[in-house]
Amino acid sequence: MLSRLKTLASLAVFTAAACSTGTALAGQLRYGIPAPEFTGIEKWLNSEPLTMQQLRGKVVLVDFWTYDCINCINTLPHVKDWHQKYKDQGLVVVGVHTPEYAFERSTDNVKAAIKRFDIRYPVAQDNRYATWSAYNNRYWPAVYLIDKKGQVVYSHFGEGQYAQTEAAIKALLAQKE
Repeated sequence: MLSRLKTLASLAVFTAAACSTGTALAGQLRYGIPAPEFTGIEKWLNSEPLTMQQLRGKVVLVDFWTYDCINCINTLPHVKDWHQKYKDQGLVVVGVHTPEYAFERSTDNVKAAIKRFDIRYPVAQDNRYATWSAYNNRYWPAVYLIDKKGQVVYSHFGEGQYAQTEAAIKALLAQKE
């Protein structure tokens, strides 16, 4: 019981912190709604195709990025670290590579970037912005956290707030289903 209260308190703290620092979901996407499905994915790299339904029961970090964006490059060490630290505790990181420029649409270029940055988690190539649009996303980089029930519960846009994002990951992993 005490553990559950601590988890709920942690979630309340990170939600309050997110709201007070201006972290909000883009467009019309709101917290507590079912996470949009990965849609219109041209190619899956480092993984077979994934669905949100398959990932139910896991905490999912969806990272919208593109390999030529300096802000995305600056966040990658944190995303990779979270993947490494928490993958065995139930975190699934999915990079959604959504190109800003035409040359970023090339699967070979994306594969080369994955190798260069040593990305080991699944990457969905979203050249048509279908998943991006499903999330009403507008920013690179953008991180969305999905709880074990498949609900969007946290987001952050741009660099920074790494400690808050990691605290949210920990709190979500500690939740009982």
